[in-house]
Amino acid sequence: MPGMRSVALGVWVDVGSRDERPAVAGASHFLEHLLFKGTKTRSARQIAEVFDAVGGDLNAFTAKEYTCYYCRVRDQDLPMAVEHMSDMLQNSVLAKADFEAERMVIVEEINMRDDDPGDLIHDLFAEALWDGHPLGRPVLGTRETIASVSRDQVNRFYRRLYRPSHFVIAAAGSLRHADVCRLVERHVETGPRLARGQAPKVRAGGDTPPLSRASQVRHRPTEQAHITLGTGGYSRKDPRRFAFGVVNSALGGGMSSRLFQEIREKRGMAYSVYSYHTMFAETGLFAVYAGTTPSKAHEVLQIARGEMADIAGGGLSDDELERAKGHLKGSLVLSLEDTSGRMSRIGRSEISHGEILSVDEVLARTDAVTHEDAEAVAQEVFGRPMALAVIGPFEEGAFDTGLTAEVAASPAPLEAAAHAEGSR
Repeated sequence: MPGMRSVALGVWVDVGSRDERPAVAGASHFLEHLLFKGTKTRSARQIAEVFDAVGGDLNAFTAKEYTCYYCRVRDQDLPMAVEHMSDMLQNSVLAKADFEAERMVIVEEINMRDDDPGDLIHDLFAEALWDGHPLGRPVLGTRETIASVSRDQVNRFYRRLYRPSHFVIAAAGSLRHADVCRLVERHVETGPRLARGQAPKVRAGGDTPPLSRASQVRHRPTEQAHITLGTGGYSRKDPRRFAFGVVNSALGGGMSSRLFQEIREKRGMAYSVYSYHTMFAETGLFAVYAGTTPSKAHEVLQIARGEMADIAGGGLSDDELERAKGHLKGSLVLSLEDTSGRMSRIGRSEISHGEILSVDEVLARTDAVTHEDAEAVAQEVFGRPMALAVIGPFEEGAFDTGLTAEVAASPAPLEAAAHAEGSR
């Protein structure tokens, strides 16, 4: 990246919360914490000090299908970053004292999540939609699994899955590709080389998890009702993901989106309202979120479902379609203006798809979305069984009738699409 003086480096590991057995739910995230606690030759303090001494950032996050360890340093400090991060990924000791300390830290992280309804609601929604499936489990695990998991279990998880075949190393900024390759080969036990022309394995996923038409209500004496309504979306391999990205943007992707305009701007019923689409190997997750006064919760749900039905019925205008496409294209380009954004796109694309689509190709696929494409994907997705999660001063079952009524109010084509989805 010309003009940059820094480098963003990421080690992406093809291991996430969906790879855990239910008894050790949260092990991936637990392990992420532990890899910062010291290696065979370096203490946690030494690792922290060496990055602080150069003004660098070092952090990590765990998702359902991968874990990412990343840093940002000056270009001249890249050799140090590769050396230290390689050591962390391959030679962490997972000392018993550190394990017990981090167990308490993670319980506090769960407590923090539970105290934030705007965060907790999304875990509750995934659980309601995919009850019993690994994608429905929270990345953090539960208090019970974190309290019971042993160091030996997490260590076996580490030794079994943190292997070169599960790693993708991405970097962006002021660098030369050949130099990065030499540093990686020097510090990482990369294993046997792939045969020329052989592509790395990419997570295949499994059967599409069944969708649950369920509501989950968590009673809390909150000032707001936190609501998430949604269903299954498209997988990251499905070519229709581009069309649905446009639909999602028009529905709840920005300040000019339908949800923002109808619920916040026109009626003043919410401060935060939006929709999102998250993609996994074999399926996706689409959801609408809103935080509103409890007495307005049912009305907000009705408005959201009505906007989905209108878009599915062909109600998206020319201006809305073009604005949604422009929003997606602009957001993509702007996200690549810094080293961290560029590195994240490279790493996530490689570990999820095994290839990196050029920016121009993504822009072209977005531009190619037509009204017919948008209507077709809206009919299919919005016609699938809907799940609902609510946090607020409500009793269990308070939304069961309302959810059934809202889904039943969908146009006839949506019911046909839902039936077709269930038969595949």
